[in-house]
Formats: sequence, C-alpha cells, structure tokens
Amino acid sequence: MMPRVVVTGVGGISALGSDWRSIDRALHDKVSSVRYMPEWERYQDLNTKLAAPVTDFVAPRHWTRKQLRSMGRVSQFAVRAAELALESAGLDGSPQIRDGRMGVACGSSVGSTPDIKDFADMLSTGSAAGLNANSYVRMMPHTTAANISIFFGLTGRIIPTSSACTSGSQAIGYAYESIKQGKQTLMLAGGAEELCPSEAMAFDMLFATSRRNTEPSATPRPYDADRDGLVVGEGGAILVLEELEHAKARGATIRAELVGFATNCDGAHVTRPEERTMGTVMRLALQDAEIPPAAIGYVNGHGTATEHGDIAESRATASLFGNRVPMSSQKSYLGHTLGACGALEAWFSIEMMAQHWFAPTINLQRIDARCGELDYLTGDGRVIDTEYVMSNNFAFGGVNTSLVLRRWV
Repeated sequence: MMPRVVVTGVGGISALGSDWRSIDRALHDKVSSVRYMPEWERYQDLNTKLAAPVTDFVAPRHWTRKQLRSMGRVSQFAVRAAELALESAGLDGSPQIRDGRMGVACGSSVGSTPDIKDFADMLSTGSAAGLNANSYVRMMPHTTAANISIFFGLTGRIIPTSSACTSGSQAIGYAYESIKQGKQTLMLAGGAEELCPSEAMAFDMLFATSRRNTEPSATPRPYDADRDGLVVGEGGAILVLEELEHAKARGATIRAELVGFATNCDGAHVTRPEERTMGTVMRLALQDAEIPPAAIGYVNGHGTATEHGDIAESRATASLFGNRVPMSSQKSYLGHTLGACGALEAWFSIEMMAQHWFAPTINLQRIDARCGELDYLTGDGRVIDTEYVMSNNFAFGGVNTSLVLRRWV
C-alpha cells in the first residue's frame, strides 16, 4: 500500500492576519483587506489603484543580518510561514528535518521585484551601482524554495514551482507525490508573493483589473454579474506534509489528510482558460483520491473575478458536481495573491473543514447568469459537515491544479 500523506503543520502570512483566529474572525465579519494605494498614482498608465497589502509584517528579531541578505520580501514571507508551520508541527529545531528526510517545494510568480528593477537599471544605464552579491539570489524564480532550504538546513529534494497562480498548489501537490512515492518522509510545501505594481500592470494591460478605486471594499466580486476585474494581493503559506506512520510514531497532531492531486495544461491559449481541461484536472484529482464527485462537500474556487476565468471555472465545476456543491472564493477578501493563493486557500480549506463552517464570497450579490449553476456561498457563510473538500487553481499559460483534502477525525 502506498504511503498516506497528512498535514501536521501550517503557517501563513496574509492581509487578514498570520494566525487562524484572526483570519477566522475576519472571514466571519466579512472584512475586506483591499485598499486604495495612493503611492500608485505616480503610474499614470495604471488604471487600477487597488491592492490587498500585508501591512504589519516585520522580519523576526532572531533572524540574522546574514540570513536577511539573501531574502527579499517574498522569501521573508515564505521563510516565516515555514517557521510557523514547523512550530505548529512540533518540528522546530528537530534534527530529523536536517537528515535528508525533509525536502521543500515552494514557488512564486517571480522573485523580488526591487532586485529585478536593479538589474533592469544596469541594462538601461550601464551601471551596476544598485547591485550586490545577493541581488540575483533575491530575484531568481526559485528564491523562496532556496531560502527555505538554506534557512532550516534541509537536505532533501527541492522542488521550485513558478507557475503564476498555481505555484502554491503545484508545490503542495508535488510534495504530496514525493511522500506518496516514498521519496521523502516530510516536506515543507506552499507558495508566496510580494506586492508590486508591475503585477497589477500585467493584468491591467489585459483589462482584467478592478477600477473601483473609490470603493475598495466593494471589489473584487468573484462570480458576480457586476464584477470588473481582479485585485492583486500578497502573502504566503506553507504546509508541513508528512507520511502518516511517521506522524503517528512521533505523536504529531494531524490536521488533515491530502488524498488527491492533479495538474494539467490547457495547451490552447496563454491567458484564456479552457473549461474542458479545467474539468479534467478535477476529475483526475478525484480519481487520485479514489472518491466519487458526490463525496466532495465544498469546493474552494479560484474565483479571481475576471470574466473568462469565472465563467470557465464555474461551468467546469458544475459539469462535474452539478448544482449541489457549495463553492466560494477567499480572493474576495484577500485579492489575488498569485503564487501564494493555492497555499493560502488550502490552509483555509483545512481550517474551515475542521470547524464545519465555510466562508462566503463577499461582494457576490448578483450571480452572473453565464456562470455555471452551483450552490454559491453568500450571506453569512454556512455550517457544512463534510469529510472532503476540493481546492482548485488555474494560471496563465493554461496551468490547472486540483487538491482534495480529507478531514482528520
């Protein structure tokens, strides 16, 4: 029998807080973290001036100057989330994480953008005055995974994922497969992203950002007929994944079991999602979990509040589950955290499943008739007693992921 994979630790940084109690309170109170960004007024061609920043993050005092030299903001999010996850798993300072049994899978859309700018300045001016020996390390796409492995002295496999909005969920899935196939006993897995106006501009040029600059709390509006686009955010989350028997032997607290994962690609268009392959990835995840669609009691939707994304995703979900399955999107609270969203949403799914209450999609007042017929959670959320939840993410480049999580009892 193949090894089973459980979640024994979680840690995260988000605009709603960095502990579940704070985040849960914000979800119940339907608090939006979206803010007007006056400092973005200098970008004349940027239509959106909205974002969901993490406003209270400070690097821990026990981090050394040497450690901080190689970490931009995105890596700081990832490393701090990993630190919190190891603490919650009872593995902080444990020698068993440094003997090769623990690896890391982590990603982001890009590395730290201030360092990317410094290299761009070099190319445009000819001067390397803004660069130093760590500039590339902070900029490189695998900066989060590398910094986690170095910070904690991990010598297992390292799996960097940089696939935009599926970076976090792909990392969790690949880490799950590494344990399931007996390659690793433990994995730190997740994703992170730091806020940058360049990311807002990337979507702005596709007419995919919200321009409700005078009413930030009213946007984004996933699945709503009156949505006008996404809002970018930032943060990070890391899960400790562990082989079940190893977790039992050390007396670990098990938070959930990861029972299914799938990833595929559309192979069609770089920015327009494909309903057919989105549906396929969900079916493949259910096959991996060896459960029928009827077993899923809640779907954590990608829900970016973009027209094509919402419509394709919801139709694909409805084609598999019918109109009975409850679905909501936490991006209505946090904006689109890009490389972090898959990990944050997996964490939220675990916590909501454990407490039997699932957050609604805020700002969803009038469901777009073109979206799939589903049980969209609105209002005050809902008490749901379910053994299984699914969390889905879909990224530019036609990358699709689906995770299936089982409540641990």
